[in-house]
Amino acid sequence: MRLVSLALLAASTLALAACDKAAPPPPQQSEAAADAPPQIPVMGPERPILAFGDSLLAGYGLEDGESYPDRLEQALRARGVNARIANAGVSGDTTAAGLQRLDFTLKNQPVKPELAIISLGGNDMLRSLPPAETRANLEKMLQRLQQEKIRVVLLGMLAAPNLGKDYAANFNPIYPQLAEKYGAVLVPFFLQPVIDKPDLMQGDHVHPTAIGIDAIVAATVDDVEDALPRRPQ
Repeated sequence: MRLVSLALLAASTLALAACDKAAPPPPQQSEAAADAPPQIPVMGPERPILAFGDSLLAGYGLEDGESYPDRLEQALRARGVNARIANAGVSGDTTAAGLQRLDFTLKNQPVKPELAIISLGGNDMLRSLPPAETRANLEKMLQRLQQEKIRVVLLGMLAAPNLGKDYAANFNPIYPQLAEKYGAVLVPFFLQPVIDKPDLMQGDHVHPTAIGIDAIVAATVDDVEDALPRRPQ
């Protein structure tokens, strides 16, 4: 089940010649370089990152190269970080499904990730699954990653208001509380940059457009860069 009902959240919480003989010569390299900002060279060994989650990471409805992991990798590399992000997003995944495939995913990475970006729980909420189950599944994933000494960026989600105050009171604290307990970097609400901005959402009013993804990347790239383990100079 995709994050179809997140439309409720979006609506309720706030709703990508012919040339002639006299054609001028192409601009010199120095002219082109003057018009473009200087690029920071990518430096150092590769920094493997695992993006693990649901359709918000899988790139639902987007072209190749437009998903959050793709655009985040490009943003990090533009800063000189030699990032390589493996996209392990699966549309429709709940925290239970994510927990079931976490070990398999980790074992099948070419190299051990230095950082894991986790985006799960939205589908639990949309199915009105007990928040205690969501918390338990996420906690087991964080414990597993902690055992592997893999740092984590936890992408938070908020409960849709139609589920009621009691549900929200049990669901919404899951992410900040687990992030504090396990030393993860927290993004409090992953969709904050696109909520209530229809021009940044796809026609389903659920998933971000390519431009929306860029807005989310801009809002989170500092968190991800800061979460990467420091390497000896």
